[in-house]
Amino acid sequence: MNATRHMNLKKVINASGRMSILGVSTLSDDVLEAMAYGGKHYFEMKDLHEEAGQLVAQYMNTEAAMITNSASSAIALAVAGMITRDDASVERLFEKRHERPGDILIMTGHLIDYGAPVEVMIQLGGGTVKTVGYANGCTLEQIEQAVDDNTRAMLFVQSHHCVQKNMPSLKAVGKLMKELNIPFIVDAAAESDLSSYASDADLLIYSGSKAIEGPTSGILAGRKTYVDFAKQHNRGIGRAMKVGKESIFGLLKALEVYAAFDANDDQEKQLAIIEALQCLNDVPGIKVALHEDEAGRAINRARVSIDQHRAPHDAAHVIHALKEGNVAVYTRDYNVNNGFFDIDPRSLDIADAQYICDKIKQIMGVS
Repeated sequence: MNATRHMNLKKVINASGRMSILGVSTLSDDVLEAMAYGGKHYFEMKDLHEEAGQLVAQYMNTEAAMITNSASSAIALAVAGMITRDDASVERLFEKRHERPGDILIMTGHLIDYGAPVEVMIQLGGGTVKTVGYANGCTLEQIEQAVDDNTRAMLFVQSHHCVQKNMPSLKAVGKLMKELNIPFIVDAAAESDLSSYASDADLLIYSGSKAIEGPTSGILAGRKTYVDFAKQHNRGIGRAMKVGKESIFGLLKALEVYAAFDANDDQEKQLAIIEALQCLNDVPGIKVALHEDEAGRAINRARVSIDQHRAPHDAAHVIHALKEGNVAVYTRDYNVNNGFFDIDPRSLDIADAQYICDKIKQIMGVS
């Protein structure tokens, strides 16, 4: 029986990037084969988690690691571990929350909503959100002044979604936390560099399904003491976040493939797709330009700017019209109110680029 026979699903062209609303990434045959192996066999799950964690730690260049069912759950488990430390009564995490220090520092400019507010994951782990600085900037002095006896850790969100201007760097904040002896958690969920933050952070969080292109999963890696604190919560809040054996094997295979990934080949592919999108420059009021990732990742995108005074439709109309019909095209729409949107080439091929060009020309009434 075809399980999708009664489902009314559109084809999607993903020009927005590795986004959860679109299923994040597609999986390679190698990853699917590894998941099938995991799904078809039984294992002693405690041993599987331990062995898998040791393998993941090698890729992350950290002392220890654990696989979670998402980056969000990794945040919650990391925070929970920081709150309880070596207190074994993890099942009383919330009952005893007022008896323990529980503040988790985070810069105001890092309070993003990535599909859920990051502060919700802190609270889910039993932490109390304590913001530092303002939406348009923060200083190391403000962070230091925010530290007190109730501080348990600091969370730094490494993401293009965060405020970038007037903010201290990850390295600078990590150095300060070491000086103050405050555990430093780095949420690098969508980052492509798996090892360079290990010397600055006590705990690192990654998505297994974004840059790594594995199944829905997450990684929590870092100092063994802190990873062990988080692991205790697998018999508490982590029970609601458990990861299946098939996802563990799929993620391990995805990491193996990712380690052999040639970034230069990917860059060439990105540029070829962006070049194919240049045909949109023939449309009155549209300008296409190469735009590099705001957070410094090795991602080039096509920025499509629409002059609403020259074009028949503005950017907001175009991005909504692209989603209509039998094929839905999703772009990066964060700046549509400013008259432009971005096209992420990583999940596209030349045929997709041509379809996008033709569709936008159709929307604009250009043959």
